Amino acid sequence: MSSGKILVSDQEGSYLLKFSGDVRVTLCGSLNRHMETIFGSTDVKRVVIDMLEAEGVDSTTLGLIAKLGMHCQSKYDINVQLFCQNPSILRTLNCMSFDEIIDIFEEVPEINAELQVIETVNTEVDEIRQQVLEAHKVLMKLSPASSKEFTDLIRALESGR
Repeated sequence: MSSGKILVSDQEGSYLLKFSGDVRVTLCGSLNRHMETIFGSTDVKRVVIDMLEAEGVDSTTLGLIAKLGMHCQSKYDINVQLFCQNPSILRTLNCMSFDEIIDIFEEVPEINAELQVIETVNTEVDEIRQQVLEAHKVLMKLSPASSKEFTDLIRALESGR
């Protein structure tokens, strides 16, 4: 798998996040910071996640996507649109009930946006630990059937190990 990267665009209330390669916890500080920008906006019309070039995503990334989806539903009354054709990623999204909070599409959309690499954030270990913990708690909330998979990790993170 190739190293992951996230590209973003913000055009008049339409936000695009494009994932490519293997998107892992190392990018989550930057992703979380960018999501805070979206959360702080009063004019969010559309949020799109393009995963057409994503080879893989870890559970922390999935938790942040779930957090984004839940926030957009509750605060802006919109569903995040996610585009993906990777069978493995689609299977994971479906198994974890992402279709309840995000509109998932397999066809290739028409998106014209100027993309830029997401701002790199140097995140301290404690902040990363907190982001991983929060992301996994969101996943447990979204998919209680999957919660046993994350219980040990959450306990370890809460105890500071």
